[in-house]
This record gives sequence, structure tokens and C-alpha cells, in this order.
Amino acid sequence: MSDARPIGMFDSGFGGLTVARAVIDLLPHEDLVYVGDTGRYPYGPRPLDEVRQFAHEITKYLLDEHDVKLVVIACNNAAAAALDDLQATVGVPVIGVIEPGVRSLIAATRSGRIGVIATAGTVASGAYQRAVGATGAPVELTCAACPGFVEFVERGDTDSDGVHVLAERLLAPVRAAAVDTLLLGCTHYPYLARTISDVMGRDVVLVSSADETAFDARDRLDGSDLAAPQSRVGTHRFFSSGDTTSFSTVGGRLFGPELARAETVPWA
Repeated sequence: MSDARPIGMFDSGFGGLTVARAVIDLLPHEDLVYVGDTGRYPYGPRPLDEVRQFAHEITKYLLDEHDVKLVVIACNNAAAAALDDLQATVGVPVIGVIEPGVRSLIAATRSGRIGVIATAGTVASGAYQRAVGATGAPVELTCAACPGFVEFVERGDTDSDGVHVLAERLLAPVRAAAVDTLLLGCTHYPYLARTISDVMGRDVVLVSSADETAFDARDRLDGSDLAAPQSRVGTHRFFSSGDTTSFSTVGGRLFGPELARAETVPWA
């Protein structure tokens, strides 16, 4: 038995493309439908109840219009707000990026002093604090909110003097805590990895949840009736709730030539 239905994935904008790239590279035979909710980004400053509503709306769209077999919430804010709800109410597997990121973070630390940077909404939700605590690992966690990072990435500005100055200020708490490993707790942040590494210092290991989330997706599919035949080549469709031309242009620079044309979602 096999299942050629697509994997569904969504984020508030471009950030989840880091997860999409990891999934496509690991599962090249699977189809993928990606929704970037750029018309309503950033999610970080929004109330979690509102983000939860968005997550349910996009998941329903992926199920109703694209008949997806698996949903990946490629957005830390949306995962913090809606993962448990969606796992309990949706008839297909739903995975997020928080627990996979924490696994990578715990595995990478040497000193036990770890950090997470994320949007204000994700930090305030306590999702990472709970996920780290649930591991039982003997670590000391420092979290820092980084408002403004998402907006820089959405503009395609990942290495300007402005973003470097902002990083110097926002990363001060995790630098002061002398963390040796830092989780980029927003899927936009890997695009700022060079700037973040410059500020944190080369001895600090930066961890992204993208690869570990892709491994989770593979584990859910491999050996099950949901896996597509490995002999096929997957197709990839990208949707935006905002300006599709801008999404294709900026997204193409961040993601690659596969994102040549974005389509419009119905609530745009």
C-alpha cells in the first residue's frame, strides 16, 4: 500500500521554507503543499488564540482543498498555539517544530547551559520551557524574545548593519548566560544564522529544528500506508495569502528556483 497524497505545511511566511527544504531533500518522492500566511504575518505579536484560529483555518484548507495526508506546522508560534488542538481534532498526523528542536538542542550541548531565541509570543507561551523540562535533562535554559527578526527576513534583509545592531541588543540575555548551544526557535531565524553567529561567537553552536522535523515526518511515513512510492519524483506547490509576486521573488532567493511561482490562497 502507498499514498501519493501530499504533505501539507504552513508558516506565517517564509520561515517554514527552511523546514520545507529539509523535507524535500529527505523525502524527494513526496509531494508538498506549502502555505505562507504572509498576508497576516507576523504571528509573534498576535494573541495565541488568534494564531490558533489561523492554524485551524489553514489546516482545514490543506485538508479540504489538497487532501493532505500529514500536516507539518512549520511555525513555532502556531505550534505553541495549536499543535495539541490539531492533533486531537484532525484525522491525519500533525507534527510541529518545537519538540524536534528541543531534542537537537539537548543533544548538542556540552556545558548544559542552553538558550532559545524565539518570537515574543512563543517565549510567552512557555512551550519551549515545558518541552525542555519534559526531557528531564540536567540543563539550564535561558530564553530571549527577538521581535523584529521576522520582519527583516520577510523583507529579504538578512545581513545588513541594521539587523546586526538589532541582534547585538536582543541576544544580550543569552550571551550573558554563557550558553554554549542556541536553538533558533523561529523558522525564520536560520536565515539570520550568520549574523547571529557573529554576535554569539563561533564557539556557540546554533541549532535549527528543520532537519529534526523532517526526520519526524519521515518516521511518520516510512513503513506505513501513508508513504508515497519511492520510485516517483515529488511535486511542490507554494501558496501565499499576501503578494504572490513578492513571495516568489523573496522566497526564491531564500529557498531556490523551485519557488518560481506562488499561488494565491482563498482568504487573501
